[in-house]
Amino acid sequence: MAAARLDGTMITQIPGYADVGALLADEHWSDVAANAAGRRQPLSEAALEAVVPNPSKVLCTGLNYTSHIEEMGRDLPSHPTLFAKFADTLTGPADSVAAVAEDPEMDWEGELAVVIGRTAYKVSEEEAGAYIAGCTVANDISMRGWQNRITQWLQGKIWARSTPVGPIMVTTDSFDPATAVLRTVVNGVPVQEHSIADLLFTPARLVSYVSTILPLHPGDLILTGTPGGVGRARTPRWCLKAGDLVEMTIDGIGTVSTPIV
Repeated sequence: MAAARLDGTMITQIPGYADVGALLADEHWSDVAANAAGRRQPLSEAALEAVVPNPSKVLCTGLNYTSHIEEMGRDLPSHPTLFAKFADTLTGPADSVAAVAEDPEMDWEGELAVVIGRTAYKVSEEEAGAYIAGCTVANDISMRGWQNRITQWLQGKIWARSTPVGPIMVTTDSFDPATAVLRTVVNGVPVQEHSIADLLFTPARLVSYVSTILPLHPGDLILTGTPGGVGRARTPRWCLKAGDLVEMTIDGIGTVSTPIV
């Protein structure tokens, strides 16, 4: 594996860095990436891993879009609802995800994911933007049966290789979450289309809030939550199964395309 810079339809490898997480650990990562002159190849020929395959933390936000909160029958929260994932849950932006026999209620959740660029601890909301390296796309695939066995969601969210992340990290100077739209399509049917500006707790607010509790390190991921349109809230309910294809796109970043097998 190697970290790489996207140049139009080509990628340029960044020698000496096994992945984007390793690159972000270098305080001069932006200059290193800009000046890299490694091997080049078409993006279409590259096998992409999760943008950060081994972050020290993957923190997730539940109930962060007004529409999704309402469709799940809940009140607007006064504070972020947080849960954790682990690196074992992550997979690449074109990798398949296996349907699990233990839970037939597999669901999709298209999300904007924030990538931390430098260590953040007890930073203010006003300062937090400077600690974000960029953003990417994530599918927080959820096993709803296990998720709803108890009031804690963790066991429905941490199944191995069930969280595609990618295809690239777009740096903050090239991406504006206030103007981007998230779209999810399942088997060609649009199921989610929502402005990211509707986030109840913004990326900066989440970074500040989480960093009050514990340090965030370069390469850590914060998934910011999903808008309305998940399968569990539909009538009738729609669960993913082998043979399905889930495609999630955020304007300005790209698409995560996940076959269910």
